[in-house]
Amino acid sequence: MSDVLTLGETMVALRGSGPLKLGGSLDLSVAGAESNVAIGLSRLGHTVRWAGAVGDDEAGELVLRTLRAEGVDVTAATRDAEAPTGLILFEPRLPEVTRVHYYRAGSAGSRLAPDAVDAAFAAGAPRVLHLTGITPALGPSAAEACRRALRLAREHDTQVCLDVNFRSRLWSSEQAATELRAWLPYVDVLIASDDELPLCLPSGAATTPEQVLLDEGIREAVVKLGAQGATVHSAEGPLHSPAREVRAVDAVGAGDAFVAGYLSALLDGADLSTRLDRAVTTGAFAVASRGDWEGAPTRAELGLLKAGPGTVVR
Repeated sequence: MSDVLTLGETMVALRGSGPLKLGGSLDLSVAGAESNVAIGLSRLGHTVRWAGAVGDDEAGELVLRTLRAEGVDVTAATRDAEAPTGLILFEPRLPEVTRVHYYRAGSAGSRLAPDAVDAAFAAGAPRVLHLTGITPALGPSAAEACRRALRLAREHDTQVCLDVNFRSRLWSSEQAATELRAWLPYVDVLIASDDELPLCLPSGAATTPEQVLLDEGIREAVVKLGAQGATVHSAEGPLHSPAREVRAVDAVGAGDAFVAGYLSALLDGADLSTRLDRAVTTGAFAVASRGDWEGAPTRAELGLLKAGPGTVVR
């Protein structure tokens, strides 16, 4: 039995040092919202199973090898002999602006099958199911896999965390709203940036978005506010935590790191204040590090942000 089960597409990631059209070298790694969360949780000492699909190719082997090396259980992952592993290119265009280019149409991840979810639950129901709004946007099969996961979570009394993670290049806001609103009865913890919240609201909502979500049965609505920190809304009322001050290096992956920190503290049985504190801390580690997941802290490293500038840990 794992603490957390998550599923989605992880791609081979190529990261340039400047405009791609000028050529140059590219750093090779992997990237995917759900696997970023999985790695973040694993480094914090939790057991995590990733149920995704990769191509039966060397790129897919890199994805699986990387996740295994980070302590993530990939026994529920599948290899698709008829579709390739997806590709993502990161193009740092300005110091604080990165363009992302996807090559994932028809990929193995877009063909993730509901059977993979059955296998993941058969190996032991998790305490938490983590989904994002990216996976159902990839294709009909991946969307049905998510729906199957939600039904199985309900049957096994598994808590469900949904990170909206809207991607306009994958689907329209109308498509996202139609799908994700149907998920709300299954969701315990909703995580979204403030501009993503409307996607989860019924039309004609007359009160605050957060209150509407609580009225819909969401236990906790966590709103990510970037440099302004985050606020969690619950039956206890709103609770805010400011962001940690760090030197920003790369904001990619910060939202996933935030989710990992929040779920980590939830699994520890911590109160809402502690959950937010750990979430903004792990998010800050991501902002202060290059890469999607490479800067994710271990539990022993969580206190490093309290060290002063120039500190040398010996």
